Amino acid sequence: MSEIRDRVLERFLRYVQIDTQSNEESESYPSTAKQFDLLRPLVDELKAIGLADAAIDEWGYVTATIPATTKKQTVPVIGFLAHVDTSPEMPGEGVKPIVHRGYRGQDLVLPDDETAVLRFAENPALAEQIGNDIVTASGTTLLGADNKAGVAEIVTAAEYLMKHPEIA
Repeated sequence: MSEIRDRVLERFLRYVQIDTQSNEESESYPSTAKQFDLLRPLVDELKAIGLADAAIDEWGYVTATIPATTKKQTVPVIGFLAHVDTSPEMPGEGVKPIVHRGYRGQDLVLPDDETAVLRFAENPALAEQIGNDIVTASGTTLLGADNKAGVAEIVTAAEYLMKHPEIA
């Protein structure tokens, strides 16, 4: 499982560094052209793992199909959905993700803005993460985890299923 976790993390760290900030004033889809800076390589990545029909449409929707591996005539289609746009409330350019390995319960001071501190005492959810790795931004941008983490998980799951056709 650590191999899968490492693949998800590697993808996630790569994806968050691509500026996909949205624009709430926009009437186009996607709301900014720079979202294609992640969407286009995402199609290439899906094709590279064997999803031959991976494609992107003019509105920025990326689709791909994992072929069924069951002998049954009729099986349900399952869709996995995520988005790549990030909030316009903080800069989306220059994201520097930091992996805090083996979190031990300390406050997390973000180095690019030392006033940006995730305080253990003020964030009860941090107690549930002791021993786990935590990823943050460096303090001057949003990380973009919502929902680039979902994209990384979906692509990694697709890669795993393509490598394991014995899974129905």
